[in-house]
Amino acid sequence: MATVRFITFEGGEGSGKSTQARLLVERLRAEGIDALITREPGGSQFAEQIRALILDAASAAHSVLSETLLFYAARADHLDKLIRPALEEGRWVVCDRFSDSTRVYQNMVGGLPLKVFETLEAMVVSTTRPDLTLVLDVAAETGLKRIGARPRTGPLSDAFEKRELAYHQRLRDGFAALTRMEPQRCLLIDGARETAAIAADVWSHVSRFVEKP
Repeated sequence: MATVRFITFEGGEGSGKSTQARLLVERLRAEGIDALITREPGGSQFAEQIRALILDAASAAHSVLSETLLFYAARADHLDKLIRPALEEGRWVVCDRFSDSTRVYQNMVGGLPLKVFETLEAMVVSTTRPDLTLVLDVAAETGLKRIGARPRTGPLSDAFEKRELAYHQRLRDGFAALTRMEPQRCLLIDGARETAAIAADVWSHVSRFVEKP
């Protein structure tokens, strides 16, 4: 049996988070661990509806506070409807983005006051914090190139992907700073390598949390 863990993946646009989150859950399940994959914004029905609004490139101009409140509305429902029940049932939860993205995108890069971020964290997230956060690091140019190469059924860019290169470079710097601020929880992983090599690196970190029979 494994100790229940809440693991999150973070990084800039096109960093490969979604792929590595999926591969990690597949590996956990292969090891006999009941693992759930989810994402933010989204994960629950109401949160997915908010996600559509947040990422809509055609949304009207709005303040960073308005944007942040939408993220926390989605996060509150996600935690209540999916994440906390899963953890209470003894399942592992692997999430593609969580509140560290809000810290980087809206606080560190977007200018949201830190006190506001910390207040919302205390109200919404409280003690349901990740045990381990894996930050995938790629050059901003690489991430944007990957995004451009993706098959699309909808718009070519969402509200964040379409922003200028300098913005994405600041995001990368923000995530790197996050790993320096919380080195016990956050690990920086080179995301520019082959998918299999990254997955092996991810597993080398996660496997230490798995109890051996």
